[in-house]
This record gives sequence, C-alpha cells and structure tokens, in this order.
Amino acid sequence: MSVIETIVDIPAEHERNVCGRLDENLKKIEKTLHVTMISRDGVLKMIGSEGTIRKAKSVFNNLLELSKRGNVITEQNVDYALALSFSEQDDQILEIDKDIICRTVNGRPVKPKTVGQKEYVDAIRKKMIVFGIGPAGTGKTYLAMAMAIQAFKDGEVGRIILTRPAIEAGEKLGFLPGDLQSKIDPYLRPLYDALYQIMGADAYLHNAEKGLIEVAPLAYMRGRTLDNAYIILDEAQNTTPAQMKMFLTRIGFGSKVIITGDQTQKDLPAGAVSGLDVAVRVLKDIEDIGFCSLTSMDVVRHPLVQKIVQAYENYENRRNSDDRKRNIRIQDRADGNRAPRLGDRRRTGK
Repeated sequence: MSVIETIVDIPAEHERNVCGRLDENLKKIEKTLHVTMISRDGVLKMIGSEGTIRKAKSVFNNLLELSKRGNVITEQNVDYALALSFSEQDDQILEIDKDIICRTVNGRPVKPKTVGQKEYVDAIRKKMIVFGIGPAGTGKTYLAMAMAIQAFKDGEVGRIILTRPAIEAGEKLGFLPGDLQSKIDPYLRPLYDALYQIMGADAYLHNAEKGLIEVAPLAYMRGRTLDNAYIILDEAQNTTPAQMKMFLTRIGFGSKVIITGDQTQKDLPAGAVSGLDVAVRVLKDIEDIGFCSLTSMDVVRHPLVQKIVQAYENYENRRNSDDRKRNIRIQDRADGNRAPRLGDRRRTGK
C-alpha cells in the first residue's frame, strides 16, 4: 500500500478551534484513521494511504466549515465527523448544521447535531404525533422543547403544555414539604431547565402566569381536551398503558404532540407493563403518527456518556441472547422428558 502526502491550508483564526487544545482533535483523527497529521505555521500536512488521507481530509474540511459557521468544535463534533466518514456520509454533518430551530436566551443556536436528531426534528414538523425513543443524552426532550417554544413564538399554537409521570427513579422520597406545586416541581425539573435555557426565566414566568405555558404531572391531564397546544409528554416509559391511552385521547384540534422516552430506563414496579412499549406496538401503522428511534450514535452529551450507553446496550444484548439460549435448552429438556401420549403408544405398538 503506497503512502502519499497532502497539504491543507488552515486559516489562522480557525486553527485553534479546529485542531483543538494541544492538537487534541488532530490526535483523535490520527488515532482513528491511522494517518499522520503535522500542523505548523498555518499548514496541515497529512501522511498515509490514499483511502485514509481522503477520509482525514474530508473530516478536517467538515470541521473547518463548521468553525467558519461560528460553531465551537467539540469532541462530539470530531467523533461524529469520524463516524460519518466510515459510512460514506461525510457531507451530512454540514447539511444538519444548517437546520437552526431557534436560539437560546443567550443567542446560542439550537439545532440537531446528528442524522438521527435531524430525522427526529423533520418528523416533528411533518407529523401530528411523534414518538422520540432513545437513550439518555440524545436530545429527545431538549429538541422537542425547542420546537415547541419556536412554534409558540411564531403563533402556530396558543400554549405549551409539558407533562411527565410523577414517579421516583427507583427510590422512595417519602413526604415532601410545601404546597402541591412544591411537591411536584422536583419531578418536573428537567422541563424547567430546558424552558429557562431556551426561553429565559422571566419570559417563562410571564407566560406561565397567563396560563400560556403549563408544566404539570400526567395525572392532571385526565378529563381535559387540549386544543391549539404544543404538548410534550416526557419520560413516557414510566406511564402505564391506561395512562398513555388517557393522554393520547386528550388531543384536540390544532395541537401537536411529542412523546419522549427511554425504553431501557423504566422506574415502574417490577412486572408492570410500560405504556410506551404498548403504544409503539398498537400505533405503529397509523399514518399521522411518527416514530423516531435514536441510538448511542445520537448522544450529544460528554463522549463518555455515549460509551456508557453503548456498553449497556451490548450488555443487554448479551443477556437477552443468553436468556434465549437458556430457554431453548430448558424447552429441549422438557420435550425429551415428556412421556408418550396414548396415541403415540398406539402408533408405536407399545
């Protein structure tokens, strides 16, 4: 395999952002693609085989373009650009970056960062009801909140309703002091965090006082008809089938619904069936309902979170495979030990 060398110019104002602190981004590209990259005086030299040089050059040019668009290049950007280079989808990262949903109160753009997130956002735009299903850190709730707030600002809906089941994460918190709102606030904190970051605390409080933004436990939805609203049900894996049916039948005219959940993190009592699991099976063939499955590839938190999610997925897959093999062996032994029936004895003459 012949070794070739190529040179790429680096604009001085983008060099630190793209190369990373102490060239950490270049070192990650080198290690992953097995190339040598030397950055000096605004010039980047790449040395390696023709195939690896092509991928490395594509990854670097994509990161440079992201930097020119005003993005701060993170480890997640580098990891995802590298992952796309192996799937021959190098240009996707730039297409995704064009889709700005809204801006936070500090002016930071909110936009999808992976192909899965882009498909999720597109489904929200096209469908009346969308299920966003995936592991922690894939932006399910945050992107849904961004879409809801932007639709509210644009006058597409008259109010935003955010809800989730009030259930402890595997432990009993006991008696909580204060009035009813104080008791339920801890369960709804992730929704408040997203609201404050995108809309700002003052704007949220102003609209909440008018009843235009409502954050409430799922139990409060029974008996209501929700018209002209953007409705988000978070942590849907912790609903019961009855609760999920109740929620889905609240939807009125002019409303849009987003349901988010992680099927691997249920806090229901042992043996209880998740309403999210049932809804996926029951509603999968209805045209106006979209289902988006996000994976560990779509995790946009710290890169270590992606590795943790992937490790748990591998563990669960191995355990499920072992359980299936064990059940087959038990069934085979049961079949071997089963006594011949009367009809069997007659056929065999015994």
